[in-house]
Amino acid sequence: MTPDLMEEGAQRLAKVKSARSGNTESGGRAAGFSRVAAAEGEVDITHGRILYLEGVSVSFDGFKAINNLSLDIAPGELRCIIGPNGAGKTTMMDIITGKTRPDAGTVFFGSTIDLLRYKEPEIAQLGIGRKFQKPTVFEKLTVFENLELALKTHKGVRASMFFKLDSTQSDRLADLLHTIHLPDSVNRLAGNLSHGQKQWLEIGMLLMQDPKLLLLDEPVAGMTDEETARTAELFLTLKGKHSLMVVEHDMSFIRAISDIVTVLCDGSVLAQGTLDQVQADERVIEVYLGR
Repeated sequence: MTPDLMEEGAQRLAKVKSARSGNTESGGRAAGFSRVAAAEGEVDITHGRILYLEGVSVSFDGFKAINNLSLDIAPGELRCIIGPNGAGKTTMMDIITGKTRPDAGTVFFGSTIDLLRYKEPEIAQLGIGRKFQKPTVFEKLTVFENLELALKTHKGVRASMFFKLDSTQSDRLADLLHTIHLPDSVNRLAGNLSHGQKQWLEIGMLLMQDPKLLLLDEPVAGMTDEETARTAELFLTLKGKHSLMVVEHDMSFIRAISDIVTVLCDGSVLAQGTLDQVQADERVIEVYLGR
């Protein structure tokens, strides 16, 4: 972590502590703090970071799954995360999305939104989308209906009852079908899609909600070589428009999509750099890649 980022993090942490000392709402969340950006649907990225973790730790029954983890991602960046099993990759994503609360540390979305003050559904509403390894789509609905439902769900139950796509949303959905390589499958049942196509559809469902940050867990696991190549094409299309954190083991896929790779081990950052740099790191070779 560079000194300027450490200073910025310290300033934000001081601001958080100051807010926590005031009146709080139920659940211990300080009233009024980091609400403006959320209400307006904007994320303050004036400090050049869309995601910022500093000194994050969490233990389960004495096992330290995350150990003083510090990590930051720039807006529009596509960051790949690799590491051995048990390195803390999934737990890190659980913390970012509010599924797991850390014992210590700071987690910011942009410069002002303290994610530790929000519950899991609220974090999704803020603009953080997560995709697990196994695709989760509505198999008895068509591709179009899945995408439409994703947009409705984002609006809430009451609004969804009366919701209809307007022309702008219809155009956006049509464009998205091309982006996720499914323009000719719009009326196909999701259950009839291949594994890779289901993965693309679920990514499309997340994109319908216009997330600022996408967390993707082993997205090409189980895909054919052709599907993997087209997924790389998809991610490169999303890069710049969205920020992506991709946990993956497929090194060829990582080489195709990522400029910076972060290696986790024992719950903290072991190494970071280009894929060639981390693959040449003796520590990474020892704990993850092997000889």
